[in-house]
Amino acid sequence: LQTDDFPNCYMANGNFTQVTEFILTGVSECPVLQIPLFFVFLVIYGLTVTGNLSIITLTNVDSHLQTPMYFFLQHLAIINLGNSTVIAPKMLINFLVKKHTTSYYERATQLGGFLVFIVAEVLLLVVMAYDRYVAICNPLLYMVVVSQMICLPLVSLTYLYSFCTSIVTSSSVFSMTYCSSNVINHFYCDTVPLLALSCSDTSVPEAVIYISASTNLMFSIITVIACYFNIVLSILKIRSSEGKKRAFSTCASHITAVSVFYGTLIFMYMQPQTNHSMGADKMASVFHTLVIPMLNPMIYSLRNKDMKAALKRFIRNPCCF
Repeated sequence: LQTDDFPNCYMANGNFTQVTEFILTGVSECPVLQIPLFFVFLVIYGLTVTGNLSIITLTNVDSHLQTPMYFFLQHLAIINLGNSTVIAPKMLINFLVKKHTTSYYERATQLGGFLVFIVAEVLLLVVMAYDRYVAICNPLLYMVVVSQMICLPLVSLTYLYSFCTSIVTSSSVFSMTYCSSNVINHFYCDTVPLLALSCSDTSVPEAVIYISASTNLMFSIITVIACYFNIVLSILKIRSSEGKKRAFSTCASHITAVSVFYGTLIFMYMQPQTNHSMGADKMASVFHTLVIPMLNPMIYSLRNKDMKAALKRFIRNPCCF
């Protein structure tokens, strides 16, 4: 039976009510900030869509960008666009409406989509680090080691693994019973604030989340560090300063993106539960779900001569493409 105290909850067999809808508190609960924040995040999302769609388009249509590096960059843009799109539209709507309710299954879908894209980005950054390692340490074998026959399986396995991880994690989270309180102290459905509402024993989903997050992060960070350790050794062996400069410039964008991305994830998911601050978590979440997808096209394009040249060619004569 539906209860009077909780209209979005139903009585279960015990003395508690089972949640059927959730309420998101949003980035800020201050009414005065809702409209200004709406325009701020609308601009951020607009830049994210424009930048990532530009990379996807250019890497598809320009023959000069048909290399493994730009193939991986294209999929990074797809992942960034997907990650931002899973979060931003609902977030923008909630800035304009008073009632921030969302259904149980909508939350499950959003969490599943978010996990797919975030895990895929973690692994794709590893693949891109390996691509840079081969390009600098074994340039003569580059087109053999990182051929199209290798690139497609690598990206496919990345998406497959991220999808499987999302299914396992979201299933463990939503297998819990959520009762009485249905207010999620966040602007999207994330695992930590969602489990805080559960009236069941959350030790199993917490263990699944911690093991999955720590395994993925440690594997990716160790692999990236190993790749760049060998890259630095190879660059130091280059005699000419111009050669060293060119080698470092090919890695600068990826190092910047990796540092920013892993830094925010480690801050969010690897700190002890007792030290969790939801305010700090919200800011970190804004950064890696909305700001990083906006920054990545700038990081990879502004210092990239090939991308800038391709954009100029496309603007001058789009019919050629």
